[in-house]
Amino acid sequence: MTATVIDGKTIAQASIAEVKAGTERLVAERGVTPGLAVVLVGEDPASQVYVASKGRMAKECGFHSVQHTLPATVTQAELTALVEKLNADPAIHGILVQLPLPGNALSERETIAAIAPEKDVDGLHDINIGRLAAGRVEEAFVPCTPKGCMVLINTVRPEGISGLNALVIGRSNLVGRPIASLLQHANATVTVAHSRTRGLPDLVRNADIVIAAIGRPEYVKGEWIKSGAIVIDVGINRIDAPERGEGRTRLVGDVEYDGAALRAGAITPVPGGVGPMTIAMLMANTLRSAEQSVVGR
Repeated sequence: MTATVIDGKTIAQASIAEVKAGTERLVAERGVTPGLAVVLVGEDPASQVYVASKGRMAKECGFHSVQHTLPATVTQAELTALVEKLNADPAIHGILVQLPLPGNALSERETIAAIAPEKDVDGLHDINIGRLAAGRVEEAFVPCTPKGCMVLINTVRPEGISGLNALVIGRSNLVGRPIASLLQHANATVTVAHSRTRGLPDLVRNADIVIAAIGRPEYVKGEWIKSGAIVIDVGINRIDAPERGEGRTRLVGDVEYDGAALRAGAITPVPGGVGPMTIAMLMANTLRSAEQSVVGR
């Protein structure tokens, strides 16, 4: 068996096309342009790349795109004041504070808590997390990476996943916990594992769906994968690649891809799988927030 490669780039492009069409309708029918504000604190190179790509995509979707860049020396009070200013701005429908925040003086929890839940397009506010955990998915903004994972699963499994065994490896608030809630909402039987889980190979062998989000390169071995399983690899890890030359590196996921691809029914590559979906879902959440802002007007 050779697995179907789940092309996240192509699926993300289709999602972006839907966002563009929705934006055009909203502007034409209600005169509202979706607005996304991204806040970057400090000068971390990776964060700068992520923020720039989000800004470019927002403009491509026809959004009003704003970036606020603050020095790493900014105080918590100053950062919170900016968030509150954006909360009050009717032209802004989505607020994203790029994480992680630099240093020890800034609180990610306090910063996220300051974002109005209806503008929390990253889905990290306690209210949105609570709605998702309670099964009120339609009322919540779902974190972008888990939401993208579900789109990928639904693409290769359009008949649904009711009754299937799903294993989530990783328990972070960004991916593991919310994807477990989404899978349960879709009536899968869900097991959440992590780095201290005993007997992980046997859990993987029993899983019809494997979501790997543990942040360890090639941690899940290909031989563990159940024949025909759907494998969604969220991991992005950079490892040494001496075969490419001295000092060269390459990206790998949390799953041993080559071995897994021989057994899985469908699998996401790294890169090109989950990654493109994250930004696409951010755009979709922002459009939804803008649409909700005009309900009842």
